[in-house]
Amino acid sequence: MASQIQIGKHKISSNVWVAPMSGVTDLPFRKLLHRLGAGLVVSEMIASEELSKGNVESLSRAAGAGQLSPLIVQLAGREAHWMAEGAKMAVQAGADIVDINMGCPARKVTKGLSGSALMRDPDHALELIRATVNAVDVPVTLKMRLGWDDGLLNAPEIARRAEAAGVQMIVVHGRTRCQFYTGQADWSAVRATVEAVDIPVIVNGDVLDAPSAVAAINQSGAAGVMVGRGLVGAPWTIADIQAALGERAAPPPPSLEQISKLIIDHYEDMIAFYPERKGVRVARKHLAAYIDRAPLGLPEPQRAQARSQICQMTDSAQVRDALSELFDDAIQRQAA
Repeated sequence: MASQIQIGKHKISSNVWVAPMSGVTDLPFRKLLHRLGAGLVVSEMIASEELSKGNVESLSRAAGAGQLSPLIVQLAGREAHWMAEGAKMAVQAGADIVDINMGCPARKVTKGLSGSALMRDPDHALELIRATVNAVDVPVTLKMRLGWDDGLLNAPEIARRAEAAGVQMIVVHGRTRCQFYTGQADWSAVRATVEAVDIPVIVNGDVLDAPSAVAAINQSGAAGVMVGRGLVGAPWTIADIQAALGERAAPPPPSLEQISKLIIDHYEDMIAFYPERKGVRVARKHLAAYIDRAPLGLPEPQRAQARSQICQMTDSAQVRDALSELFDDAIQRQAA
């Protein structure tokens, strides 16, 4: 097993972490992954200015105080003042760690000179980093990419400067911004950043399952892995990744009964967290993924029909009953 990572006073329980995913890593999903043993589960990206002004949706994205430990909140922004103020607000909301987003490739983010656009201007990026570090007494971490494009692979340089400014951990996605999510993440290219700093570096990008996690660690030399979409629809597979990295014994596959309970519990948590109509709507992406990936023993046409029917329902009780029926039928088929 790799050595346990420590960020500030926090000893992280596992070196398998969960990436921030917009519209996905809300509090219900983060709580689920925390219960399943993930080391760090990062909040959705939050605009620092909106959070600092008390925007209700932004505060909702930062939720988790008293329920997740450590609570890590990710901020994005382009102005040092608002990054500092947003960090202060995050800590007031209970954040134990503040993460800076310099990796988001979305045009709506980069056109505002936030996210991975900051990698084009390291001096400005360092102003934001210093302002964030100096604003709070909790650890500050950083997530970025290899660089803006193949002509500007400056992650190692930024990492060195970020470490000197007080950043205590770095995550590197093995693509440039201009790659977006195309092609294959280059885990070996992350090694230059690992070797450039003394703080922990985590590898991210295309880490979908146990074999890819092992390959990412071996090629990058990173201290841990950050998993994203590979856990959507099958969050229980985090145990297989931990086993592959030597953190625990290999677990038996979860039973359909266990999977059914996990999904229903997650759904009920979403409905409790959001207003009814929004909860039903937000849950659909998770339910669609669960129906796609759960071992239901259904041919694809029937699976697609179940997915379509459940994801068009508007009443939460109706959805819950349909999910229960879907899994009860699958359990009965399996028993037969």
